[in-house]
Amino acid sequence: MGSLAYREDLGEEKNSAFTWELEANSRDYNSQFKEKSFLCWQRRKHKSNVIHTAKYNVFSFLPLNLYEQFHRVSNLYFLFIIILQGLPEISTLPWFTLFVPLICLLVIRATRDLVDDIGRHRSDRIINNRPCQTLVGKSFLWRKWEDLYVGDVVCLHKDNIVPADLLLLASTEPSSLCYVETADIDGETNLKFRQAPPVTHHELTSIRKMASFQGKVVCEEPNSRLHHFVGCLEWNGRKHPLDIGNVLLRGCKVRNTDTCYGLVIYAGFDTKIMRNCGKIHLKRSRIDRLLNRLVALIFLSLVLISVALSLGFWSKVKEFKAKHHYVSPRHVQSVAAETFLTFWGFFILLSVMVPMAMFIMVEFIYLGNSMFINWDVHMYYAPQDVPAKARSTSLNDQLGQVGYVFSDKTGTLTQNVMTFKKCCIAGIVYGPDDEEEAPCKGNPYLWNKFADGKFPYRNAELLRAVRGRTDEAVREFWRLLAICHTVMVQEKDPDQPVYQAASPDEEALVTAARNFGYVFVARTQDSITVMELGDKRVYQVLAMMDFNSMRKRMSVLVRNPEGAIYLYTKGADVVIFERLSKKGMTEWTTEEALASFAEETLRTLCLAYKRVDEDTYEEWRQRHREASLRLQNRAHALHQLLGATAIEDRLQDGVCDTIQCLKQGNIKVWVLTGDKQETAVNIGFACQLLSENMLILEEKEITRILEAYWGSNDGLLAGQGLLQSRFLQQTKVAMVINGEFLDQLLLSLRKEPRALVRDEDVDVDVEEAWQERGERTTDFLRAQRVSLMWRTLGIQLRGTGLGPRVKDSGARDGPEVRRERAFVELAARCQAVICCRVTPKQKALIVALVKKYQRAVTLAIGDGANDVNMIKTADVGVGLAGPEGMQAVQNSDYALAQFCFLKRLLLVHGRWSYVRVCKFLRYFVYKTLASMMAQVWFAFYSGFTAQPLYEGWFLALFNLLFSTLPVLYIGLFEQDVSAERSLELPQLYIAGQKDELFNYWVFLQALAHGTATSLVNFFVTLWVSHDSAGPTSFSDYQSFSVVVALSSLLSITMEAILIIKYWTVLSVLAIFLSFCFYVVVTWGCQSFWLFQISPENFPFLYADRNVLSHPSILLVILLNVSLNTLPTLALRVIYQALEKPRPKEVEEAPSEDITAVEPAPYLRRESRRRRSSYAFSHREGYAELITQGTILRRAPGVDNDLLMGQIIPCHEELSPSIQESPRCSRKMSLLGKTGHQHRGKVSSRDGGRAARRPQIPGSPRELAVRGVPGDVAGGAGGVTVVEGEGAGAVGVPPPPQQPADEGGKVSPVG
Repeated sequence: MGSLAYREDLGEEKNSAFTWELEANSRDYNSQFKEKSFLCWQRRKHKSNVIHTAKYNVFSFLPLNLYEQFHRVSNLYFLFIIILQGLPEISTLPWFTLFVPLICLLVIRATRDLVDDIGRHRSDRIINNRPCQTLVGKSFLWRKWEDLYVGDVVCLHKDNIVPADLLLLASTEPSSLCYVETADIDGETNLKFRQAPPVTHHELTSIRKMASFQGKVVCEEPNSRLHHFVGCLEWNGRKHPLDIGNVLLRGCKVRNTDTCYGLVIYAGFDTKIMRNCGKIHLKRSRIDRLLNRLVALIFLSLVLISVALSLGFWSKVKEFKAKHHYVSPRHVQSVAAETFLTFWGFFILLSVMVPMAMFIMVEFIYLGNSMFINWDVHMYYAPQDVPAKARSTSLNDQLGQVGYVFSDKTGTLTQNVMTFKKCCIAGIVYGPDDEEEAPCKGNPYLWNKFADGKFPYRNAELLRAVRGRTDEAVREFWRLLAICHTVMVQEKDPDQPVYQAASPDEEALVTAARNFGYVFVARTQDSITVMELGDKRVYQVLAMMDFNSMRKRMSVLVRNPEGAIYLYTKGADVVIFERLSKKGMTEWTTEEALASFAEETLRTLCLAYKRVDEDTYEEWRQRHREASLRLQNRAHALHQLLGATAIEDRLQDGVCDTIQCLKQGNIKVWVLTGDKQETAVNIGFACQLLSENMLILEEKEITRILEAYWGSNDGLLAGQGLLQSRFLQQTKVAMVINGEFLDQLLLSLRKEPRALVRDEDVDVDVEEAWQERGERTTDFLRAQRVSLMWRTLGIQLRGTGLGPRVKDSGARDGPEVRRERAFVELAARCQAVICCRVTPKQKALIVALVKKYQRAVTLAIGDGANDVNMIKTADVGVGLAGPEGMQAVQNSDYALAQFCFLKRLLLVHGRWSYVRVCKFLRYFVYKTLASMMAQVWFAFYSGFTAQPLYEGWFLALFNLLFSTLPVLYIGLFEQDVSAERSLELPQLYIAGQKDELFNYWVFLQALAHGTATSLVNFFVTLWVSHDSAGPTSFSDYQSFSVVVALSSLLSITMEAILIIKYWTVLSVLAIFLSFCFYVVVTWGCQSFWLFQISPENFPFLYADRNVLSHPSILLVILLNVSLNTLPTLALRVIYQALEKPRPKEVEEAPSEDITAVEPAPYLRRESRRRRSSYAFSHREGYAELITQGTILRRAPGVDNDLLMGQIIPCHEELSPSIQESPRCSRKMSLLGKTGHQHRGKVSSRDGGRAARRPQIPGSPRELAVRGVPGDVAGGAGGVTVVEGEGAGAVGVPPPPQQPADEGGKVSPVG
């Protein structure tokens, strides 16, 4: 078995070839492509858009379900016994006594699987029957998703979900842009834009042209890479390149785009999201797998016992024939034949050692515990009316053994809601007012007609300062938030503008300014309109520079209505503070406020501005027209610091407490998210998964640690685990990695060159196309260093104990397995792990690696389609019913409404289920041995003839009626501690992780205990009745059988009384009814009436009445019960008195009070004073699209070459008033510049250090003018503008002669 990563890479390489070909509007052409299916059979290469996530269909359910069920060793065992019972020569019990229970067991389990699969079929049917508009002939008709095929042209509208992977052909937005939300794919809530190829944007301007479109797409085979697509469009003899920026992926939601049109290139299971969903795995709990092994062990034991007893029979028969030759004609068969038949007779007789009733009752116990989860009102979420739901009934005990929790971030830990929490203006912190001290309970923003009514922030003092218009800093603060952004606005209602932002942070800031009276209402290519406390003001935009991962700030240069020029900048504190012209009291108090905001894990942003004189601006504008100068950032002065904002990425309720409880229960929490690193890290601090005194390992540190330890030749770590060093044992460590680093880390040796020399534009999210040559060389050398380190590891591990002790799997798999194991061991030593920018398949890979090398029970929890693969791969999958849809819930084992309910699900229900099932199994094994081992002892006194000791009906009903209710109560209702106590003491959970309550040792203890009980019951009774006669004697067979049976039944009932800790009316009733069942059934079976009907089936006439009528026999039964109970009770009391408290776990995280030792020199990192995660992680917005006019609609007065009649309607009802210009130019590098990040971003944790030691990231191409005191880019010194590919900065040339707000004004887009 090779490495997991290697097998994934083989599939990706196979799908890299450009062999996928399709033609638009031509199903006949597309259907000619075939692929080999089986032997000589072929099928269509292009799949339909139908999806089937269910396991069974009408024809496969019965054979496939039976195949799965008979994977259980117990079912095979019972089937084998039934076959033996059907042979009259060896049968000791009727065949139907085991056949009927087996059928019941199979039906119960099949019904459970069928119900689960019906839910999947229902979900598939809902998805496949979703409607969409498909081009049929020359019009768009409504069709179902399942009717789509590759090559079809579809029409989508706002808020539609994309039904397949589409090539965007055109849209009603300018330049055929299309805005999409990908939260269901990568977990990011900010809007992204896609753009149609220029050729289709210009040419496909009507339905008629769409219908005649015969373009051919040649691209890569379907694969799972969500952020990568390469292909070309062949049309009219020319080829046009395609990339991921032209593709709408299945599962995206169309936002703020009226209508768009796409060509299906991948459908159904060929789509990228479905390629990431993975397959349904048959999940079985640890205990279930252990029972399989125990059944096999018991089977072998029964064979050995039967052989031994058969040998005894063989010797007895030989002796009997020698002494009693006169009865020899009765034995017509040979001794060997009779011994062989006796062997099978004993095997059938002892087959009850693996009781069918136990497996039937386990199913009811699982079902009952699942119903308790469904009925738990403490896990009911009233706001959404969503209760907890156990969708699988066979994994409840597994919930009590979880060692790793893999959680998504967006929608799982967070609410997907950004709220304006606090701000600091001119050194004064304005936090939310206390509800008790608030002067008015009503809405304080009623005076503002633009207020949205949902703004939760309240501060009366700040509101007075705003409305008073006397504080210049307050006015400029809110003016900056209303001007310095790339938010777009929809003017559906003039008083209630609808904002469209590239990130939720931007929208939160603009919304805050709106509620305080500074309302952004309109934007054109070169102006922005703001309503300032009721006054309309139009600002001319002279230049705009957007956020990117290098600059960490945004700047805008504007001319106000009075003619003055101002530079407004917002960005990371470490960037803004080092560009201030002076530092006074305001700056120091603002720094203190930022530190306070950081402690609350709020997302901070600093605001600053400067007035730029006219001469400086004119000089800059002239030089900007003449040439572009490539210069590094120069830290010149900004004039004045306005303050800082604090935005809360709101966590779900109870997330922090839940994570802390799980950590105390020795459960490690890993966060696997497709979001950006800084956002994920900030959430890690917010939910207390990370702490300030924790050493956080990133890519460089991980590489250096492995290099240092693997490169050491002193043999210090030989024979030990990867991180068994004093350093990491005494230091709290966390790991933060991204998906690209994970790929490099787990890449097979033969695939390394392809990864290291990959095209820079393969994944533009992490490898920017505009990197400088020096940066690329550095990155290549660093990757080469990692590669060399791994090769060194592969050599050194052969001679050290660091490598896995596995069988020789060949030279190909050895290094890969070692690398995987080394990475997992390093991650397992960390108290927290955060994996960012990982695809759904990478999430599943991480879960699979931990399952493979740590052999721990894993749980995955998420709420979106991007979490489905992870949920399916984990031992237990939990889906959250959230705003991202129900895909996660439909593929999960348990459904919750909030992450905080996970604490109760694991620590209460999971632990209870584990305790109950373990107690049930141990007790059932004990009671079976205690009653049935007497059959073995009886064989020594019955001539080894396989004669049953007990009455037949006692054997048949013992596990069904006489001892069922107490053990069923234990499995359903037993509690060692209350729910409240379980939550107060999460350490109790560790017992389940270590399999302490049921394992081989516990099983052997139950065997020994049951055997001892049977010995006492049989031999004490035999000793007392030896050589006795008379009416009080019970030396006859039937009386002896009744005494042993009663002693066994009472002994095991006393054992149940001793082990039950949670006594209720039900427990008393269960024990009482068990005795009642015994009395009633025995009275009926031993009645004279039934004896007359069938003396052979009811031979024990009045046996119990005769025995129980003699007090001396009752004393014998009491003696047996006392000898079985009192020693056991005494041993347990002594053991509890001598038991020592559980030692502190060595692997536990160091206490918060322990000061970490000084780390190694290469790991030293200074403290993090501030975290501006918003500025560090923010994507570029729409600045370039705005200043180029690409994103903006033209007003009716603007010339337009498109006639109204040529506008593409989405349907007959579409309004014909939409106009767009097909002549809007689109740069080929547009998508490469906006919406993607640079790899070498500065970590927010280095905030304090970066403030003292400025770091210059990369070499952006910027324009600078000597002596310009302002920084258009929010940067230093002169008015600087990043040009072209440098950082997406845009200098806007002066507008035409007419004012910006006249006829040429551009109206904003929705």
